[in-house]
Amino acid sequence: MPSMTAMPAVGGLPTSIPSPDPAWAVLELGPFSVHVYALCLLAGIALATWITHRRLVARGASPEVTLDIVMWAVPLGIVVARIYHVLTHLGDYSDGTGPWGYWEWVRIWDGGIAIYGALLGGALGVWIGCRRAGLRFWSFADALAPGMLAAQAVGRLGNYMNQELFGAPTTLPWGLEIDHPVAGFPDDTLFHPLFLYEMLWNLLGVAVLLLVERAVRRRAEVRADAVGEPGYGLRWGRLFALYLVWYGLGRSWLEALRIDPTSNEWLGIPANIWTSFVAVALGVALFVVRGRQHPEPETSVYVPGRSPSSDTAEAPDDADTSAGAGPSDDAGTRSGDAG
Repeated sequence: MPSMTAMPAVGGLPTSIPSPDPAWAVLELGPFSVHVYALCLLAGIALATWITHRRLVARGASPEVTLDIVMWAVPLGIVVARIYHVLTHLGDYSDGTGPWGYWEWVRIWDGGIAIYGALLGGALGVWIGCRRAGLRFWSFADALAPGMLAAQAVGRLGNYMNQELFGAPTTLPWGLEIDHPVAGFPDDTLFHPLFLYEMLWNLLGVAVLLLVERAVRRRAEVRADAVGEPGYGLRWGRLFALYLVWYGLGRSWLEALRIDPTSNEWLGIPANIWTSFVAVALGVALFVVRGRQHPEPETSVYVPGRSPSSDTAEAPDDADTSAGAGPSDDAGTRSGDAG
């Protein structure tokens, strides 16, 4: 354990955050080893699925559609998240000095998946799932946005269990103790608990998104004299756009505090900060463009002709819509459905 000498104290008691015993990071169940990091990720996925399900069903989606789409999004999200992490931390895997040599990159249970990679892979999975279900891509994304932040907050507990995702040294009362040696720093050094900062930022983001969504919906309903009618507010992908802006802003300043010398850099700026800037820019552009394309309320989360309530007489139109063609379909709607 690090020395207690450098730990801030209040009333004679240390106020720093202790790291968990490394033995707690793995649960031994007979011949099986269950990593708490993985359990935190699964808990976050389950929470996001539940939140998205409730929001989609409230907007008219079939109860089973959320899980159908999640089954595509989660595997692709995990795979691309790992690929992104490895590509931006090549120094950790290219020297062959780990327990598995040059196959060290396979050991995903030791940590090392990137949220931006998960977003890219998950978006591909959602696009595939939505195309199969006839659901609008951006409708699913809007329903998912608060759940994504909640899931990311839960997932950061896994980083805490693995004693990773910490920042520069600090003398603040909530400094994080690290049990293992950190190169270049004395054993009693305390570090910024970035996992905790991001948890709090994400939970605050959940509240902000929901409050802004409610306020915008009520204002739009009053303007249209349509109080209580469905489809008003931050729809057509605009709530997800705010998610990108919120998370990108938070992640950019968190990454600036991070101690991660193996992260690839360009112009002296870590890769994840550049990606955060891109996320913010995409969010702003998406909010503006989708708002101009769709000033009208979003009355259905399904593409035309694909709603479960559609009768069989609409089948020919269904085929045209799913192919992304058809003069009666709004061009902006088609581009949103394609992701």
